[in-house]
Amino acid sequence: MRRFIRFLCIPLIALAAWIGISTLLTEREINAHFESVRQVARQNAPVLTSPDALHALPAPVQRYFLFAIPDMNVRYRMVEISAEGQFRRPLTTEFEPTTATQVIATQTPAMMFAATTPVGCCLWARAYDAYTDGHMEMRAKVASTLTVMNESSTEALNRTSLRRWLLESPLYPVALLPGGPVRWEAIDDNHAKAIVSAFGLEESLIATFDADGSLASFNAIQDGDLTTPYHGAGEHVTRSDYRLVAGMMIPHAFEISRAAKGKILPFWKGHITAIEFK
Repeated sequence: MRRFIRFLCIPLIALAAWIGISTLLTEREINAHFESVRQVARQNAPVLTSPDALHALPAPVQRYFLFAIPDMNVRYRMVEISAEGQFRRPLTTEFEPTTATQVIATQTPAMMFAATTPVGCCLWARAYDAYTDGHMEMRAKVASTLTVMNESSTEALNRTSLRRWLLESPLYPVALLPGGPVRWEAIDDNHAKAIVSAFGLEESLIATFDADGSLASFNAIQDGDLTTPYHGAGEHVTRSDYRLVAGMMIPHAFEISRAAKGKILPFWKGHITAIEFK
């Protein structure tokens, strides 16, 4: 009996050691990407915005900046965010509790997103999206060990990440000011098109503004491809629960969705648990 128990323990110990070492290596890789985004952010100084440039913006965008950045002297190079909520993995219907962290450069498109989601039977998925210098990497590993998704830089993925940076920008509204990588085009009293240009690519979203000036939602112009093994940026996001943080009004509740053929399919909904500007 003892020999049988020892026989069982050896592979279990080996498996635990493999997972432990793999987890350490995965976290080292993730932390290196976080630091890469921080370095990019430090290299890009905030741009001063002239009153004339603000007055030239579409009317709903002017109202947004009066609401979102009441103190126009605030300038930050990066933001670090923690969030929790419910996440639906690609090509599935069930939501699972998820925690996530992000580091995002505010003056140039660069960001790192890492999340942990349980996948049943005491296992978890560790996933990240890294986007720096116009190139994107995407990884997902079960138990931080077994790679189940490994996507590297292509034009399609790089475009997805550029749009993702724009989609997340209400969390760091200084990124949307004139003089940076984003320009605005008028639509009507409650909508405007935001266009981000960087690294030879361009992406856009339609912003919808509430009566108080807050940015309520961003929507992609084209339908998404719901067959991909990743969600990417999503095509629709709503923002609410605005709170004053570091001189800016920052939304703390969100719902990010895929959208196609008139359907909106949420995949990541939750709230900000911590946010710090640097």
